[in-house]
This record gives sequence, C-alpha cells and structure tokens, in this order.
Amino acid sequence: MWKSVKRREVLKGAALAASAATLAMPAIAQSSPTIRWRMTESFPKTLPNLYGAAELFAEQVSQATDGNFQIQVLAPGEIVGAAQALDAVQNGTVESAHTSGNYFIGKEIAFAFGTGLPFGLNARQHDAWWHLGGGRELFNSVLADYNAVAIAGGNSGAQMGGFFRNEIKSVADLNGLKFRVSGLGGRILSKLGVVAQQIPAGDIYPALERGTLDAVEFSGPADDEKLGFIKVARYYYSFSFWEGSSQAVFMFNKQKWDDLPKSYQAILNNVGQQAHNWMTWSYDSTNGPALRRMVTDGAEIRAFPDDMMQASLKSANELYAELSGQSPAFKKCYESLVAFRGDVLPWWQVGEYAYDSFMVRTRGRS
Repeated sequence: MWKSVKRREVLKGAALAASAATLAMPAIAQSSPTIRWRMTESFPKTLPNLYGAAELFAEQVSQATDGNFQIQVLAPGEIVGAAQALDAVQNGTVESAHTSGNYFIGKEIAFAFGTGLPFGLNARQHDAWWHLGGGRELFNSVLADYNAVAIAGGNSGAQMGGFFRNEIKSVADLNGLKFRVSGLGGRILSKLGVVAQQIPAGDIYPALERGTLDAVEFSGPADDEKLGFIKVARYYYSFSFWEGSSQAVFMFNKQKWDDLPKSYQAILNNVGQQAHNWMTWSYDSTNGPALRRMVTDGAEIRAFPDDMMQASLKSANELYAELSGQSPAFKKCYESLVAFRGDVLPWWQVGEYAYDSFMVRTRGRS
C-alpha cells in the first residue's frame, strides 16, 4: 500500500514537473530564438576600419546570444552594390546593412544627417547630438518612410580633403576640377565650379590613374594609403570641411526589427555602440602612422586656401537655405543640429580645442 501510494506521488510529481517544463520551454525559446540574418556591407573588405566594424558587430551579437542570433556580413556586390543597401533593407532582400546615409541623399536629402553635415559637428559632437540631442530620432523618422530603422555604426572622425594632381592655390583653381567627392560636399563645391562625381571606393584609383579625375577624396590616411592614391597624385589636402565627422549606420528592416524580442533589440543597440566606438578608436590609432608613411613616400601636405574655405562656407549656407525650403525633413534636422552646434562650440573653444591646440604646439617638448 505504501509503495503504491509513494509511486503515485512520484508519478504525479514527475507529471507536474513535465507539465511545468512544457509550459516554461516555449517562453525560454521565445525569448532566445534562433535567428539568421544577412547584412549587406557598403564598404570594401580592403578597408578594415570600416568593414571591421560590421564584422565585430556580427561576432559580438553571436557571442551575446550564445550563437542563437547569427548575422552574415556580405561584401558590396555579393548581393547588392554599396548604393543599393537601403533598397535591399527596405524590400527585405536582406535584414540589415552597414552603410552611409550619404549614399541615399538622392532619395531624401535629410539622409545626409546620418553621416554628418559639411561645416557641422566633429565626431564627438555628432555622437552627442545623435544620442542625446535627438539626432537618432530625427534620422529614424525619415527612415520610417523606407521601412527601416538605424543605429550608429561607426565614425571615422575628421577626414582629409583628398589627393590632388595639382595644387589648389585659390578658389579659382576649382573651376572645371573633376573631383570625386561625396554627399553634400559635392553640391557645395559644384557651386564653385567643381565637376563633382560620386564613384564607389573600388573604382576611384583607376579613374584617378587614367586622368578621368583630377582629385579624389575618400577618408583619412589609413584608408587613403590602402587605396594607393599617393601613387598617382602627391598633393594631400586638409581638411575635409564636408566630413569633419563621418558616421556610418547599421540599418535594419523595420518589420524584422520589431519582430525581435526586446532582449535582442537591446543586444543590437549595445553591441552596435561597441562597434561604433571601435571604429573611431581604430581610425585614431591607424591614421597617424599611415600619414607618416605617405609623407615618407612623397605626399605633400597642403591646406586649402582661405578664400576657398570662405567661399565654400558661403556656398554651404546658401545650399542649406535652399534645401530647407525643399525638404521639411532636412529643415527639421538642420535646425536641430545648428542649435546643438551653437551650444557646444563655446565649450569646445575654451576646453577641448584649447587643450588640443596646446598639446599639438608643444608635442616635441615632452
């Protein structure tokens, strides 16, 4: 009798445990589902500071989910070209992309704010505007019409003005200059006579070598060295007023993003921030040595003449007034960024800029 009662109790307990496990397992599985995504990359594998951010992102997402969430990073052209990344995310061809807002200003000019505004903010200021000044929300309000959502995906920091076959001694030298220059910088310089051209990274060197281009800009020393521009043009200009900051973004199909468990969304946000920071660190640690090597190889550092800079600033302000009248989204983003810039520049002048200027001037004394 005792054995029979005991056996019934054991069986009952086992049944209850099995029932509880049956109820609990779907909840656990639902919170950590197995997901396989693809990410199209707009930057070539040959540029590790850019491409490496996407690789780091995918690796960290996998580690944070014990391998349950896998993202396959695909180089430009494996599925779509660099400039088709937004289309691919929008229509669900891929779930995600690592790209630049500048590539899509032909669709909506306000996408430029995902990268950075010429004569706008430096990298740290842009980060502050993006994360705490409403920049991310404004950018995603524009992306909403394209079934996409974005988080920061790296920042190169201030870039160089590019390699030129001939010296630029005054603004007059820009007239007729065939220049590979991206984003709004091209539109600003076009007002000054530049023949602006947008060419993917892999096609820039051949165009410069053949003489199809008179000058090219891409990024900073670490990337420009790898692209080999010094072999065909020796004047290396500073600074890129059109990219005092150049942010990339991780872009996701909105429906796919919304379908993720909140825990996975949090992982993407946090891992994305790690990859974003890593890119800046990577450029900061590689640009200096690359610049020294290129100078040794014959690069001649030049500063753009003041009359060109002043004319470019005037052209930029005229362009922004025009674009604000054409695009409500641009106007909203522009007013937000300019107000933020007005708040941060006074501190930068008495704090960060003053410190950096002193350290640059005295770098040989310690």
